[in-house]
Amino acid sequence: MKKKINMAISVICSETQSRVSSVLNRDVKQYGKKYMFDCNEETCWNSDQGEYQWVSLEFPQPVEVSELKIQFQGGFSAKTCRLEGCPKDGDITVISHFYPEDSNSLQSFPIPEAPAVDKVKIVFENSADFFGRIIVYSLDILGEKTS
Repeated sequence: MKKKINMAISVICSETQSRVSSVLNRDVKQYGKKYMFDCNEETCWNSDQGEYQWVSLEFPQPVEVSELKIQFQGGFSAKTCRLEGCPKDGDITVISHFYPEDSNSLQSFPIPEAPAVDKVKIVFENSADFFGRIIVYSLDILGEKTS
């Protein structure tokens, strides 16, 4: 009998709906949220200034998050982040805190024992940038879809 191996895959798909707190100068053509998910290292989401920037994702079905991958632009990274989530009709709760380095490299944060959620929100509590801007080149959430 073969043992079932759970492979964490990206739970972000074409039906995943994303929202962001802000876009630099409202210039979505150049800095919109879609650029976090386009696998192009030349493009990025660039928030406007202000504290507590965030990204929220709503999935077409419940997911169990096991890992978060994010690539900031150095100098515009978040120092403290929290991952929040909730089931479809539930209250949003804090799942995990994580502390990225201020660098250009892709960073990975394991999320232990996350509950099944339909929606997640990544809150960037404070930025390395004096004005609170956040620049994200890529964002991915790994885990598995639950039914």
